[in-house]
Amino acid sequence: MLENSWKILLISTPVGPLGSGLGGGVELSLLNTAKSLKQRGHRITVVAPQGSVLDGFPLVEIPGQFQPIAQNQSRDALIQLPENAVLSNMWDYGRKVQEDYDLIVNFAFDWLPFYLTPFFTTPIAHWVSMASLITAIDQVVLAVMAQFPGTVAFCAHNQAATFHPEAPYTCLFGGLDLNRYQFCQEPGPALAWMGRIAPEKGLEDAVAVVDQLGIPLMIFGKIQDADYWQDIQRRYPDAPLDYRGFLSTDALQAGLREARALLMTHRWMEAFGNVAIEALACGVPVISYDRGGPAEIVRDGETGWLVEPDQVAGLVGAIARLDEIDRQQCRTQAEQEYSLTAFGDRLTQWFRGIIAARSDGA
Repeated sequence: MLENSWKILLISTPVGPLGSGLGGGVELSLLNTAKSLKQRGHRITVVAPQGSVLDGFPLVEIPGQFQPIAQNQSRDALIQLPENAVLSNMWDYGRKVQEDYDLIVNFAFDWLPFYLTPFFTTPIAHWVSMASLITAIDQVVLAVMAQFPGTVAFCAHNQAATFHPEAPYTCLFGGLDLNRYQFCQEPGPALAWMGRIAPEKGLEDAVAVVDQLGIPLMIFGKIQDADYWQDIQRRYPDAPLDYRGFLSTDALQAGLREARALLMTHRWMEAFGNVAIEALACGVPVISYDRGGPAEIVRDGETGWLVEPDQVAGLVGAIARLDEIDRQQCRTQAEQEYSLTAFGDRLTQWFRGIIAARSDGA
């Protein structure tokens, strides 16, 4: 089968519509997966919850109730599906049309798509978007890795290690349409923070830094936990905060590129960190806790600084050394490692192996 004949079905996250921000970095990952594959002549269709917005691609909108997000559940949580679950509805659609496609790509961090894998005749590629959170999901991910070697990919090696995999896996690392991000050599005075505003993202540490230093902080992202956001404002009433909201890529990068640095203050094992590569694409250095995926993105001392996790003093010290970072090197790293071309190379290698293995076994 020639690669340019591939027909690929992307099945989205079930936690919210594409474009809503509820899916976090998965939404951007899906979009740039579709773009990189389309550039190579592949035919892409996307299945997503009703109300989704995705320009430039055939979109099948599926009704149903959204799935609870995994990061709000305990490690021993039971697998659950709400009544008329959009997750099961999307995968029922995928089952019905599977013979029309060479490959199905799963973006849901949930038990059901992994469980269904042996019952599909079309191969399924699973992109795991979070670190280990729930034991039942860990078990089904590892079972699929054992039964269908090479079909599971992670965002970064640190993330993959939390599952203790024994089978081979792929690391995709993500990618961006760099034409949408403009390089800025001369930043303004402010720092930036981006992400879902929720406790696991650790926004309060970034706020503590700017409260101490008196440096403005631009905040970009969806307020997922309103009580958490209000608590931060109560604790730091005089901090120089500039909340910009949840923005389109064009509006986001227009503000982000003016930042002196991006602060990444995640409390949990961040699987990757699309916000880091978005910053680098604008020439913005990244100061991150040395934890999870961002530790594999930031070139310490070259495109940013990695500091001891949960240590505000380390963030303060890194800010004092920002003049040592060449912003052009940040953009260059993004071009070398995270362009749609580089990302597409990784995707194509992964998919080629899955499709070939299924063809050999047919």
